[in-house]
Amino acid sequence: MEAKDRIILALDVDTQEQALNLVKMLTPYVGAFKVGMQLYNSCGPSIVNRINDLGGRVFVDLKLHDIPNTVAAAGRVLTRLNCFMFNVHAAGGREMMSRLADEVSDEAARMGIEAPLILAVTVLTSISQRELEEEMLISGMEIRELVVRWAVMARQSGISGVVCSPQEIGYIRSVCGPGFVIVTPGIRPSWSEKDDQKRITTPRQALEMGADYMVIGRPITKADNPVEAAQKIIAELEEV
Repeated sequence: MEAKDRIILALDVDTQEQALNLVKMLTPYVGAFKVGMQLYNSCGPSIVNRINDLGGRVFVDLKLHDIPNTVAAAGRVLTRLNCFMFNVHAAGGREMMSRLADEVSDEAARMGIEAPLILAVTVLTSISQRELEEEMLISGMEIRELVVRWAVMARQSGISGVVCSPQEIGYIRSVCGPGFVIVTPGIRPSWSEKDDQKRITTPRQALEMGADYMVIGRPITKADNPVEAAQKIIAELEEV
C-alpha cells in the first residue's frame, strides 16, 4: 500500500462546498475521505456519491449503534452507496455485528460489488481512564483490556477491523492477526496541535505500531497550505 493510501482525511466541515473543495484539492494526496455525522447530517447521503464521482473513496463515520435489525438495514443502505468503509459501535454487541456483516455481504453480492469494510469502534480516543470508570461506570478494567476484548468479539462476528487509539494497535494486532484492519484516529504530526484528542501519536509511530489506515483532519484541513501539509505527512510515512 502506498503511503498516501493510508491517510483518511476527516471532512469535518459543515457544507458540501467546503467538503468538495477539499476533495478536489487533496484526492491525489490521500487515500480516502471520512464523512462523519457533521457533514452527513448537513448534506445527506448524496455527499458520498459526489465524493465517489470525484474519484475519492469514502469512510462513512456514523458509528451505528442500535438493535440488530436496524443496524443491518442501515448497512445495506451504506453498501448501496458504494462507500469504502463504515463503522459501528462494538458496544452494540455480538448479535448486532454478526447480523450486519451477513447483510452487507449479501447486499454486495446481489449488486456484484466489493463489500465495504466494516469497522468496530472500541473506546473513543477522547475517553480517559477516569471517564471510563466514573462516567461510563466500567470499573475494574483498563481501557486497553476493554479495547482488546471488543476487538476480538468484532473479529469473531465477521467485522473487518476496528477503529482504535494508536496506543492499542500492538495489542489488537497480536490477538487479531495481520489480516484484521486497524484504523486509528488521534493522529497528530509532531508539528501540529493535540486539540481534544487525549491518546495520540504521530503518523510514523502509528505505521510502525501496525496501523493500516490513519484518520487525520485538522493538521491538514486547518493548515495554511493543506496540500503541503499532506505531502509532509506522506514524506514522514515514507521515511526509511
